[in-house]
Amino acid sequence: MAFDAKRVSWREWLGLGAGLLALATLFFPWTVLTADTATPDVRDAFATLPHDDVVRSAWHSDFFSWFPPFVLLLAGLAVVLFGQLRKVRASGLPHLWLVAGLGAFLLMIIGWTTLDWVFDSDQRAFLDAAGVVINPGVGRYLALLFALVSIAASILDIRAARTESRQPRRRS
Repeated sequence: MAFDAKRVSWREWLGLGAGLLALATLFFPWTVLTADTATPDVRDAFATLPHDDVVRSAWHSDFFSWFPPFVLLLAGLAVVLFGQLRKVRASGLPHLWLVAGLGAFLLMIIGWTTLDWVFDSDQRAFLDAAGVVINPGVGRYLALLFALVSIAASILDIRAARTESRQPRRRS
């Protein structure tokens, strides 16, 4: 059977959109250093640092930053490409999508809790002594939002698949 974009449900398009937007967040700030509580000398020195040393994208962070958006994208691609096939849907594609979304969400939470591990212990001690704080950037927030959107769409798709499975089969 050939791919037909008209047969792709809005839930599946939403899953792909969430994956694509999560992928776009990789280029946003994921880790941001701030020196609000530091001494004036430290703040002045901090202001002279290159932008890439103060604000890091997911590419310059850790595995828990760049990997989860790829999981969301792959799940979105899978449901758009294979979600039209009744046998694949009945075999658990919506459930696989949910597991992928929850896995990506969990990896993002782990990345959030280990945010300061991007720096080694000496760097963390130095930053702490200088009054520099390691904060999550807007990319982390957006990626987390898109993971939640993907999870919600997958739950709606599971409910729709359950309804589809209860309908009698049509003979072709």
